[in-house]
Amino acid sequence: RTNNRPATEITGKRRGRGQHHGNRSGRGHKGERQRGTRPRLGFEGGNTPFYLAIPKYGFNEGHSRRPQYQPLSLKRLQYLIDLGRVDPTQPIDLTQLVNARGLTIQPLKRDYGVQLVDEGADIFAAKINIEVQRASEGAIAAIERNGGVITTSFYDPITLAILIKPVPFFMRGQPIPKRMLPGEDMVPYYTSAENRGYLADPEKIQQARLALAQKYGYVLPDISKDELYHMLAMRKDVRQIFFGLAPGWVVNMLEKKILKPTDEKLLKYYSS
Repeated sequence: RTNNRPATEITGKRRGRGQHHGNRSGRGHKGERQRGTRPRLGFEGGNTPFYLAIPKYGFNEGHSRRPQYQPLSLKRLQYLIDLGRVDPTQPIDLTQLVNARGLTIQPLKRDYGVQLVDEGADIFAAKINIEVQRASEGAIAAIERNGGVITTSFYDPITLAILIKPVPFFMRGQPIPKRMLPGEDMVPYYTSAENRGYLADPEKIQQARLALAQKYGYVLPDISKDELYHMLAMRKDVRQIFFGLAPGWVVNMLEKKILKPTDEKLLKYYSS
């Protein structure tokens, strides 16, 4: 030192050392720490890392491709009906539910539709004809107890996007495509009468309705004598997307007209 001041009185850094403090720059002597060659994050000193040593089990196999269904409770559905957002005198599908702001469907995020759950089954009192993608046994019983009808149907991602937002599709002036059939893993569900699948035998569905009524202890109403029988009996075709609109038709929103194909090849294609 060139002065007689104690070290505690010297403040700041001396000239010529720069921002890295000079000398060893705080890095120590030699080695990987001084030279900046430290091992990568997670390196265990040459031992087998834990994520390779532990066996892998397929609990979440195919999770990124697994379909999702947005839940809709009977309590929420009754709420939408009471507010007048959903008309119980007309068939109900995803178009009505999305327009009523009852739920949000995002096909790009693996949403394949809606699952009806039995929360609020004790207060549900509407008589409806509803189409969903999945439904619990309690929800099916609550709807059929009131004289209603429920159907579970499959929609591929393309037709699902059209169903939830029909107006932008109609404005493009394209013909309505036909709905694709479910994959091999979904066929057992949609052909089951217990699930009220749209591919199930109607006679077996009627038998399943009676069996469910006996299980839950209610008298199954005879919908054939109901004044809303025409509405309750409406069902979509296997290839159909909208009620009242067949595949191949073009909806002209500007002129408010419906154009139907007349070529035999087109008729055969859309009906197959």
